[in-house]
Amino acid sequence: MLVSAKEMLIKAKQGRYAVGQFNINNLEWTKAILLTAQENNSPVILGVSEGAGKYMCGYKTVVGMVNGMIEELNITVPVALHLDHGSYDAALKVIEAGFSSVMFDGSHYSIEENIAKTKEIIEIANAKGISVEAEVGAIGGEEDGVVGSGEIANPDECKQIAELGVDMLAAGIGNIHGKYPENWAGLNFDALAAINNATGDMPLVLHGGTGIPEDMIKKAISLGVSKINVNTECQLVFTEATRKYIEDGKDLQGKGFDPRKVLAPGVEAIKACVKEKMELFGSINKA
Repeated sequence: MLVSAKEMLIKAKQGRYAVGQFNINNLEWTKAILLTAQENNSPVILGVSEGAGKYMCGYKTVVGMVNGMIEELNITVPVALHLDHGSYDAALKVIEAGFSSVMFDGSHYSIEENIAKTKEIIEIANAKGISVEAEVGAIGGEEDGVVGSGEIANPDECKQIAELGVDMLAAGIGNIHGKYPENWAGLNFDALAAINNATGDMPLVLHGGTGIPEDMIKKAISLGVSKINVNTECQLVFTEATRKYIEDGKDLQGKGFDPRKVLAPGVEAIKACVKEKMELFGSINKA
């Protein structure tokens, strides 16, 4: 059964560890992440971008697939199904479809409009026990065609959004989606400390978790980050493992062309990546 992300993130903030949000793109992705969470007794958040939602035939299809897997695979660890960087309309759609958590990304609006729209989503989601993530300060890089420049969030604006009653807050601290460029300046920990002080017990979210050095991840967790999003890294290892299978000619051996065999190395690569992140984030045996 899907659960809200609220309780798992409150526990993470208090325990000074982070829960990973791993974005899903298809059945293989979902199965790999759920099995890894169960094997490592870790809570987990399955992230779905609007683009991935469309690719998987819509939000109701995603909910059916995830709920079916939780039952069939006997998954007992806490699992939240979360809309990633959702527009206002998409947030309403996933609430209706049966997601257990939702991100409304109003960071590209004025702070006044971000507050107004976030308040509406909170009211609708809370009535159904669904957790809500908001964002202040656009995250850099590109995700589903949305390009952010990697802004540093204003602590006062973060406080205003936090006080609306959101369950988690994504605040830009120089992080970006996708691969980090060589000249990346790193995370702004002074900004993170100020945001954490301004928002108190609010679990903070670090987007763009791929490629951030381990010492920065650990420091971010010590300064209030309780949820870390990983997407690109799983895509990279999946593609690398699949490419190697083809380049080694294994698809030409016997029934190696069977898609279940072709995709199997990629699935194992995702599982290894997710386990590595869970170890780094400190969420193993925290279910």
